[in-house]
Amino acid sequence: MSLRLAPLRYALVLVASAALAACQRPAEPVAAAPAAPAASPPALVVPAPLGTAAAKGIAWQPASTDAEVDAAFAQARAAQKPVLLYWGAEWCPPCNQLKATLFNRQDFIERTRAFVPVYVDGDQPGAQKLGARFKVRGYPTMVLLSPAGQEMTRLPGEVDAQQVTQMLTLGLAMQRPVKAVLADARAGRSLGANEWQLLAFYSWDTDEQAQVLPPKELPATLRALAAACPPEQADAGTRLFLKAWAAAEAPRPDAQARERFLAVLRSAEASRVQMDVLANNAQALAKAFAPAGDKARGPLLEAFDASLAGLANDMTLSRADRASASIARVQLARLDAPKGPPKGTPKSGAPVSVPPALMSDIREQVARLDRETTDGYERQAVIPTLAYLLREAGAPAESDALLKANLARSHSPYYLMSSLASNAKKRGDTAEALRWSEEAYRRSVGPATRLQWGASHVALLVELAPQDEQRIEAAALQVLREAAGQPNAFYERSARSLQRVGDTLARWQKAPGHADAMKRLQAELEGLCAAVPEADAQRDTCLGLLSPKPVSSQKPSA
Repeated sequence: MSLRLAPLRYALVLVASAALAACQRPAEPVAAAPAAPAASPPALVVPAPLGTAAAKGIAWQPASTDAEVDAAFAQARAAQKPVLLYWGAEWCPPCNQLKATLFNRQDFIERTRAFVPVYVDGDQPGAQKLGARFKVRGYPTMVLLSPAGQEMTRLPGEVDAQQVTQMLTLGLAMQRPVKAVLADARAGRSLGANEWQLLAFYSWDTDEQAQVLPPKELPATLRALAAACPPEQADAGTRLFLKAWAAAEAPRPDAQARERFLAVLRSAEASRVQMDVLANNAQALAKAFAPAGDKARGPLLEAFDASLAGLANDMTLSRADRASASIARVQLARLDAPKGPPKGTPKSGAPVSVPPALMSDIREQVARLDRETTDGYERQAVIPTLAYLLREAGAPAESDALLKANLARSHSPYYLMSSLASNAKKRGDTAEALRWSEEAYRRSVGPATRLQWGASHVALLVELAPQDEQRIEAAALQVLREAAGQPNAFYERSARSLQRVGDTLARWQKAPGHADAMKRLQAELEGLCAAVPEADAQRDTCLGLLSPKPVSSQKPSA
């Protein structure tokens, strides 16, 4: 069991997996009808893309080919500097959060003088092949590499910007791979303070291909690290302790562990340091330290909510992080709510709402953050988070209104459209879900992004309209034909998107009546695969598309 995703990334995954894109346009143009605002929205500050001359600060070297990356490493070896590889995408909310809160910090910019910064945009030609080379998948991922190309550490993108800067400084000073540090810790060797910090703040969530540790070993390893961390390393020890309990398969809390957790909640300073772990894993931690039926559950949830409320109002945190703390409050408030609608009522009934006082806090926060956020990057992170917050709090109409009001202001409106599709699906409005999904696919930009949105739309069509064979076949054909026009369509995220299409169609064909459509799709796929050279590793991936893999392996990445 892996650590839970940070709220911003978690909301991204839910949306991306729910409802994206189709091949046919809606009968009418999609309206972006906002609720009437009380006042004119603030002027939007549109930033320049990374890697352009207009984007002052970090001297990113854009790379999308092996040759460009190799040139960056040659420069790094000549200057005896490490390489910082940043893997992201234009639409990705957590990526935009980094641009708005980290990459513009003067202290972080100054740190970049000590390494060669390389930016790999996942939608550039050849980028997904680079993703396979460096074993990066979820957006965003930041990897610090030696001049020789050895991975030193992965920086956590979900923590506070100042903490990321500190971890980068540690990584530069250590000049020792985190894998070696972990091996020493597991062998019982003594570690220094900086080494414990490096382990505690390592980005386990983005190590999806086990560069440091197989995922199945993570819970036990975190427990062992938490137990071995010396008391004087309080922040590192607490972080490892919290992550260990969040990742535990079947935790059995004891009074001492519960009291240690409550001490974190009662301390504003400790809660601030561990903000991302608390908000990221609110439900898991609550269940771990106060299982259902435990007499300690009520007081613990009360203390947890108070801690999160403080974080939601902590002006030293970014706006997206404050909204994420509110999402965690909603999750706790609904922890013991009935699962699904009452027996005998339709699934699309009224959403479960949160206590009135919490709902009042949420509405006030949404209005304030919407009003205050003017940077274009930051809005792409904040608005989807606020919309998700409103939906989960039981205010889907307000969520829709916020998203629609921002379609014209977003540099990647198709992401907001996918959120609207997800909202419609949740309330049981199939036609609206497919309409927004279709428009999102039509408006999506970038080769890898279009395959991801297309795969999600095919999945949504099969889920919500399995009888619409013509529409499903047309959507699947469009995705396959777009893949045929991409030279590296069978690497990393793109390969996973195409495999998702294959798995979806393999499940769909189990229902009677789709044999002819599947034959036509199979013929299309064979033509696509025939164009891939036999010696190319992509060929086997292509040929296996309609051979279903386990569903769990197809979990979409941010």
